[in-house]
Amino acid sequence: MNRAYKYRVYPTAEQEQLLTDTFGSCRFVYNHYLALQSENYQQGKAYRNKTACNNDCNRILKQEQPWLKQVDKFALTNAIYALDSAYQRFFRRQGGYPRFKSRHHSRMSYTTNYTNGNIAVLAGEIKLPKLGKVGAVVHRRAPEDWRLKQATVSRESDGSYYVSVLYEYEAAIMSQAVNPEQVIGLDYKSDGLYMDSDGRCCGMPHYYRKNQRKLKAKQLQSVNYRKQQKKIARIAKKAANQRKDYLHKKSTEIANRYDLVCVEDLSLRALANRGFGNGKATMDNGYGSFLTMLKYKLEERGKRLIRIEKWYASSKTCSRCGAVKMMPLSVRRYECNCGMSMDRDLNAAINIRNRGYEIYLKAA
Repeated sequence: MNRAYKYRVYPTAEQEQLLTDTFGSCRFVYNHYLALQSENYQQGKAYRNKTACNNDCNRILKQEQPWLKQVDKFALTNAIYALDSAYQRFFRRQGGYPRFKSRHHSRMSYTTNYTNGNIAVLAGEIKLPKLGKVGAVVHRRAPEDWRLKQATVSRESDGSYYVSVLYEYEAAIMSQAVNPEQVIGLDYKSDGLYMDSDGRCCGMPHYYRKNQRKLKAKQLQSVNYRKQQKKIARIAKKAANQRKDYLHKKSTEIANRYDLVCVEDLSLRALANRGFGNGKATMDNGYGSFLTMLKYKLEERGKRLIRIEKWYASSKTCSRCGAVKMMPLSVRRYECNCGMSMDRDLNAAINIRNRGYEIYLKAA
């Protein structure tokens, strides 16, 4: 299994310049081979795999561009491998055609590999290739038997730096028997986070909206444009950190309490479409991140997350008798001919729980 720990780092001015050079070099290499692959395609030439591109970079490109030798070699290799992964997803029709990286709009990051002790998490410092020891807030340490694999260095839009250190470890996880009383269904709520099948509605503080007034007050068309950008980035980063902290606490609470969690297989990108009128709420509650956290936390405990089929009519089906009827979004209460009357989200959550448990029993 893999686990990453993310640390805030504080590079010196000299280290910060080297980081900027490394980000730029990785972007240059990525764009160079993207342009080369596109040109080869237009000329009817075969696709060059990542090994061929990496050999070309080491033997030819670095001779033509000597400044590439000044940065971490693994960072350039991983930039080439990232481009190859983007192409492989495109070939499998899992994503669009790779796009060029921009200095102003692309994420500033690079990944380096561990070899011969070139990466280490120390007391108040992190050792990295080329950079040496960088001051860091080391809030946690990995167990001694974990194997360090790689580190990803990133610069956020507010100018802060982070290092995510990836470890590999072996864990004997025993699957737990599911207690029917410890099964829960979660129905997504755009104005909150979820409604569970026990009738509890989990709200969402909507951190972005709370800070939106501050964001609007920062006009980008000012004289000191970059300074204003950093102020806006700090506010947005604070909202993102608050949201992540809240989601971690909620996902841990559920993973500790329940053996089986059932959710819908939703397309959040479709839900965030402007046609529904709730795109901002969907992006602000971070439901997709919440499910990702919930999944790995349940798996670590030998428990399971089950996603029911996308087209299951959880909102249209009566949770008591199974009758199905149309339910416009404007109707917030499910009224059935069998006499059942219930909040539509609670009814959907119960249906999700029942359907998920049914899937689990069939697979067991």
